[in-house]
Amino acid sequence: MSILIENLSTLQNVIYIISSMLFITGIKMLGKEDTAVRGNFLSALAMFIAVSITLVNVVNPLIIIIGISVGAILGSVIALKVKMTSIPEMVALFNGFGGLATFFIAWSEYSTTPENYFQYILIMLTTFIGGVTFTGSIVAYGKLSERLTIKKTSLITKLFTTIFYVSLFYLIYSAFFTDIFEPNFDFYLILIILTLLGGIGFVLPIGGGDMPVVISLLNSFSGIAAAFAGLMLLNNVLIVAGSLVGASGLILTIIMAKAMNRSIGNILFVGYAASSSGSKSEETGEVKPINVSDAFLILENASSVLIVPGYGMAVAQAQHVVRELGELLEANGTEVKYGIHPVAGRMPGHMNVLLAEANVPYDVLVEPDDVNPTMDSVDVTVVIGANDVVNPSATEEPGSPIYGMPIIEVHNSRTVFVLKRSMSSGFAGVQNPLFFKENTRMLFGDAKESIGGLVSEFKE
Repeated sequence: MSILIENLSTLQNVIYIISSMLFITGIKMLGKEDTAVRGNFLSALAMFIAVSITLVNVVNPLIIIIGISVGAILGSVIALKVKMTSIPEMVALFNGFGGLATFFIAWSEYSTTPENYFQYILIMLTTFIGGVTFTGSIVAYGKLSERLTIKKTSLITKLFTTIFYVSLFYLIYSAFFTDIFEPNFDFYLILIILTLLGGIGFVLPIGGGDMPVVISLLNSFSGIAAAFAGLMLLNNVLIVAGSLVGASGLILTIIMAKAMNRSIGNILFVGYAASSSGSKSEETGEVKPINVSDAFLILENASSVLIVPGYGMAVAQAQHVVRELGELLEANGTEVKYGIHPVAGRMPGHMNVLLAEANVPYDVLVEPDDVNPTMDSVDVTVVIGANDVVNPSATEEPGSPIYGMPIIEVHNSRTVFVLKRSMSSGFAGVQNPLFFKENTRMLFGDAKESIGGLVSEFKE
């Protein structure tokens, strides 16, 4: 019997190694647009195999089967029903529930008494990271969906931020000093409460314009927590998968912060609002509106057009009609490119996802470093709902809160069409002087309807 158990355990570890290899391959395939779909499927398959093989040495496999079934059904329903505009909120929630899962694992391991001090430390860290990831992701969801509009300077924000710092100090006490200062109370229950409240205070002060970075960081946290949980359970595939997610999420966070020309510390603990109070980005100048017919005449004679999508395109769900406009322009002999800023939208790669859904070719997507040097040769730039990522204050006004942030320098093109519903500022709350430039024309209205009007003009 013992030999059989040992053989089953060996088989399980072999399957875990195979799953890890598949998962690593899938993650690598996500790095290229043309293999991303297959990479996502391969990674999902790897995790399914790893979870399934766990049934080998589980006393009551029915619990695992029910868990797989419920997770598969809920995940499928959410993925099928979610709107493309709500993808950032969905990612935030998925990050949060990943953290919650590891949080419960750590709680369970603490309840069964840690075997050694190393496992004890892992339990404390996993509890804290998993809990902060869960409640922090819930707050991120609220900010992304604009259901949570509490100001950074409010008393509630300051209270929860204070609790977050208190939870950090209490974590240090829980991990290293409980043996020295033996508590006569349930210190772990207090750690759980402080951790969950502290997660709210971790994300609540961060501005909406920084949410793409926060989403990426929370994704990294969920991976780190999973890796720690794997160390607690001595589960190889969980260690590998968690480490990959944690490392890739952290690398992406650094890339996103670099794209905003800011440090991670500045994003988490300072924010746009405190960067500077000397911004001169106010409404100075006259707005020059344009209608669809006049915009069509200019586009019809353009030899090069750059389309810069932003969150407004996602809200209007205009990606398909934007692709149709691009195809009509190309049929008219116009060179068409799509300028993609790393932090456009509400999550990393948000615009790439939208355009991929509309089957826009990958080779026409360009980043700021690729297009900015030749921007003065672009006849028309069409800005669709983007704001902060094309704000010339970042290059022209040293007093601006976003000064130094790399942008797509659309103001250097010959003509700029800005498609917006109103003159409101972007998610960072900074006014955009681009709207008042001499070469800028404002095409007000719903982006989908405006682009649809241009498409109709070309077809006629």
